[in-house]
Amino acid sequence: MKTALIMEGGAMRGMFTCGAIDVMMEEGISFDGAAGISAGATFGCNLKSRQPGRPIRYNKRFCRDWRYGSLRSLLRTGDLYDADFCYRALPDELDVFDRRAYRENPMAFYIGATDVTTGQAVYRLCAEGDDEDIAWMRASASMPLVSRPVKACGHVLLDGGIADAVPYAFMEREGYDRNVLLLTQPKGYRKRKEALLPLMRVLLRQYPAVVRAMARRHEMYNREMDEIDRMERDGTCLVIRPDGPLNIGHTEKDPSELERVYQEGRRVTRERLPALRAFLRQ
Repeated sequence: MKTALIMEGGAMRGMFTCGAIDVMMEEGISFDGAAGISAGATFGCNLKSRQPGRPIRYNKRFCRDWRYGSLRSLLRTGDLYDADFCYRALPDELDVFDRRAYRENPMAFYIGATDVTTGQAVYRLCAEGDDEDIAWMRASASMPLVSRPVKACGHVLLDGGIADAVPYAFMEREGYDRNVLLLTQPKGYRKRKEALLPLMRVLLRQYPAVVRAMARRHEMYNREMDEIDRMERDGTCLVIRPDGPLNIGHTEKDPSELERVYQEGRRVTRERLPALRAFLRQ
C-alpha cells in the first residue's frame, strides 16, 4: 500500500489547504507521496519541508505588498505575483524555505504544470527543493493572462490546473493506491465554461494549445469531480473539502480573511482525523 496526499489549487482558497496540512503535521499524519497543482504546489511544499504555519504566516504578512498580487506588479513585471519577490526573496530571505528539510524528507513530492506547446499536463518529481523545483512551483501557479510562461526542464509551462485540476490519475499510475484528496471547493461544485475565453483567444494566440485546453477546462474539471465522487462512494479515496464556498478573493488583501479560511481548513481536518487515520491505517 502506498499513500498519497493530492492537493487541488485555487489561489487563496489554498489557505484551506494550509490549515489542513498544518493539522496533519501536528498530528503526525504521514504519506509516502504527495502531489500539488498550482496553490496546492506552492503551499503544499511546506508539508515536505515540515514547516507548519509558514504559508499562512507569510501570506498574512505580505498580502498587502504590491509585489504580492497586484495590477502594479502585473504592469511592472508581467506577473500578477512578482516572480523575483515570491520565488527568490521570500523563500531565501524573508520567510526562509527549509530546503535541507525538504530534501531530507523521504516523501516524494510531485508538481503538475501545463505545457503550452501541447496543452497537456506534465509532472515532475521535485525531490531537492532547488531552483529547478522552485521554477516548477512557479510554473504550476502561473495563471494564464496574468503570468509569463515559465521555462523548466525543456518545457514552457503555465498553471497546472489548466490541464489537470486534481492529479489522482497520475498518482495512481505512479503506484499510489491509498489516496487522500484535499480539495478547495465544496461537494457538488462544478465549473462553468471560461468567461474570458474570447480574450484568451486574442492575448494567448501564440499558444493555441493553451486556448484549446482552457475551452475544455470546465469539462475536464467536472469529469474529475464526477470520478472523485464515485471513488469517494466506493471508499477508494478519502476527500477533505470545505463544507461550503470559501468566498475568498483570488488575491485576498485582508489578513483576517486569510486567517478565516486557514482556520476552516484546520477545523474540517480535525473533524476528519478519525476517518483519516482509519483510511491510512495510522
